[in-house]
Amino acid sequence: MDFDLADEQSLFKDAIDKLVQKEYGFEQRRRYAAEPEGWSRRVWSQLAEQGFLALPFDEAHGGLGYGPVELMLVNEALGRGLLLEPYLSTVVIAGGALRAGASDEQLALWVPQIAAGELLVSLAYLEKQSRYNLADVATRAELRDGEYRLSGTKIAVLHGDSADRLLVAARTAGARTDEEGISLFMVDADSAGLRRRGYRTQDGLRAADLILSDVAVPAANLVGRIGGGHALLQRASDYAIAALASEAVGCMQAALEMSVDYLKQRQQFGAPISRFQALQHHAADMLVEVEQARSMAMLAALVVDDVDEAERRKTLSAVKVQIGKSGRIVGQLAVQLHGGIGVTEEYAVGHYFKRLTMIESQFGDGEHHLTKIAAAGGFVSVTP
Repeated sequence: MDFDLADEQSLFKDAIDKLVQKEYGFEQRRRYAAEPEGWSRRVWSQLAEQGFLALPFDEAHGGLGYGPVELMLVNEALGRGLLLEPYLSTVVIAGGALRAGASDEQLALWVPQIAAGELLVSLAYLEKQSRYNLADVATRAELRDGEYRLSGTKIAVLHGDSADRLLVAARTAGARTDEEGISLFMVDADSAGLRRRGYRTQDGLRAADLILSDVAVPAANLVGRIGGGHALLQRASDYAIAALASEAVGCMQAALEMSVDYLKQRQQFGAPISRFQALQHHAADMLVEVEQARSMAMLAALVVDDVDEAERRKTLSAVKVQIGKSGRIVGQLAVQLHGGIGVTEEYAVGHYFKRLTMIESQFGDGEHHLTKIAAAGGFVSVTP
């Protein structure tokens, strides 16, 4: 199989790499984190101007119509830069749910605003009891007088404190863990009865907990069919896992390069510590893990739109397992090779490890996805 990029993809990769390199040095990132929203509106505008926010949406709806490979290139660059902006939450996760279920009229209304950087959307699906079960939804939505009324609590909504709209999963029928009966609603963040508590997460990003108390939502803001929201959450999860895989590769590659550079510069006993064989072995182990993760990120990009749902989800679970394992090994070794400086706030390598740690737990950790693979029968058929 040919893994070389096409000419247009190479130009695309160069563009996002140059933007990140110019705008996202580590000290610049620290300044952006200190801004009121915890990220840079100026960088967000540049991502919009160069078309990166319109990337995965159809041209008919105001997007650019690119596919998962181009998204992989973007997210890898974002991982190298440790970007704080809400690309994952708005374009990948919420955008993936909208692409999977929104009507043409809804997409024509919302996509141009997202592409222009004028509309931030966050998917609110997690609840205190749900952990990794997308079907565990206790938030309720009742139809009254031609509009829906939502009540419940959501936690850890990525960039939920700065989102203009919130794509909220609420139950319109069924028991708390039933897959059928979940619906998605586009909720204005300024709606009466909606309260948000924002906070910084371990990796420097932003999140929010939501309390919805009889929040009114027009019936026109129902995304997808009534009771069919679980399938849309699954598709959002698929896109998120593929994006997180490529972002993790960017983080790992940067951590590897920083570690190798440090080994060449750090002097001990009158020689650079890169001459010590044990440390060379650690660097080699990191390289192996990075390349394994890269191959799985490529696989995720190739299968994320596969029509075979069972095989797609099983493969993406395998991707998540390997990404988590590789990220943990690379992050730990990067910190170890740097010594004490590796865990300081003033040095970048520890922040890469923090982001890799968060990526491992988002949308299911390794244990969760290994369980899913086992439940699906694994990858090898055994005949008696």
